[in-house]
Amino acid sequence: MSSLPATFSKDIMNQPPQAQFEAFLDEHRGALNGCLNGLTEAQARRSLVPSRTTLLGLVKHATFVEKVWSDEAVTCRPRAEIGIPATPDESFILNEDDTIATVQRAHREACESSRRATSSLGLDEMVHGNRRGPLPLRWVYLHMLRELAQHCGHADILREQLLNE
Repeated sequence: MSSLPATFSKDIMNQPPQAQFEAFLDEHRGALNGCLNGLTEAQARRSLVPSRTTLLGLVKHATFVEKVWSDEAVTCRPRAEIGIPATPDESFILNEDDTIATVQRAHREACESSRRATSSLGLDEMVHGNRRGPLPLRWVYLHMLRELAQHCGHADILREQLLNE
């Protein structure tokens, strides 16, 4: 078994750009969702930094990100109608009923919804529901990759701290 990520596979490298973007997105989505695997509920909720950032909160925030970019931006529905917080900061807030299982499931469902919402769009097609104005799907994918990569890095550090206590 290769230790390289799936996105280094020759199968992915020879695919069209959109398939490459989507493979990288899925790889990062899976890595962030998987950061909760093997943790206790207390570990997943544990705050190790002054902000609201916890591992459970990161995955919950990633669900928000998926809905912002695949629902709000693509369908032009407002956040209140979608049922997501008004601001990114609020998306880290954990409720009593948030568990590893419920947050991971919601994230997986949001990722699947994102795939469906963008499946008929090309990289240069415009989405119109973002506050920045019309944006090409390519920009959305790049922005999501940047954000997911950043949060995967946060998750790696937090998880390392938790597991080395």
